[in-house]
Amino acid sequence: MLAVAYYRTSSKANVGLDKDSLHRQQAAVAGYAKANRIRVVDEYYDNAVSGADPIDAREGFSAMLAGMSEHGAGAILVESASRFARDLSVQILGHQKLKELGIHLIAVDSPTAFTDDTPTAELVRSLLGAVSQFEKAQVVARLKSGRERKKRLTGKGSGRLRLTEKHPELQEKAKRMRRKCRKTGKRLSYDKIAVALHEDGYATSTGKVFSAATVKGLVQ
Repeated sequence: MLAVAYYRTSSKANVGLDKDSLHRQQAAVAGYAKANRIRVVDEYYDNAVSGADPIDAREGFSAMLAGMSEHGAGAILVESASRFARDLSVQILGHQKLKELGIHLIAVDSPTAFTDDTPTAELVRSLLGAVSQFEKAQVVARLKSGRERKKRLTGKGSGRLRLTEKHPELQEKAKRMRRKCRKTGKRLSYDKIAVALHEDGYATSTGKVFSAATVKGLVQ
C-alpha cells in the first residue's frame, strides 16, 4: 500500500527542531508503516494549526490532498484520531469527506478507529472524539487561568512573547555566531546567521528563516 503521512501540532510552543511532538508523530507512523509493509511516499505537516480547524482550511492538509493522486497514494496515516482533528464534528465530517474521495484514514494507535462501521465502533469514535475535545478544553481553560493570574501579579500575561523570552539562549547564540571566525578572520553576515539558527531549530512563528534585521537586533 502507498500512503502519505499527516502530522499536526496545534501549539506554536511545540513547533521546532528541539520539540518532541513532530518527532513522536513521525516515529509512530514510521513504526506502523514498517510493520504493515506500507510505503510512505510523502509527509505533510500543519504546524500551529488548531485541531478544531476544518480540514479544508488547513494549508498542509489541502496540499496533501492535491499531491496524493500524483503519488498514487490511497491512504493517510496519522498518529491518532486527535492528530487528525480534536473537535468531534470536524473529525466526523472530515472522515466522511475522505471516504467520499476514496481515501483511507488510518490512526496508527488504533488502526480500525476510522474503518469499523458497527454501532459499537461508531459509539467508540464519538466517545473518543468527545473525550479528546473535553481534554483540550480543559487545557485551554488552565492556560487562560494561568495567563490571567500572571497578568494580575506582574501586569503581563497576554500578547506574543519576545524572542529572548521564548528562547533565553538565542541572543548569546547569535552573538557567538557573529564573532570573527578564528580560521578566516571574518564575521558571518546576519543572513548567514539567520540560516544557521534556522538549521538549529530557531524560526519565526510560521517556521521561516529570521530576517537579517531580526538577527541584527539580537546581536546589537
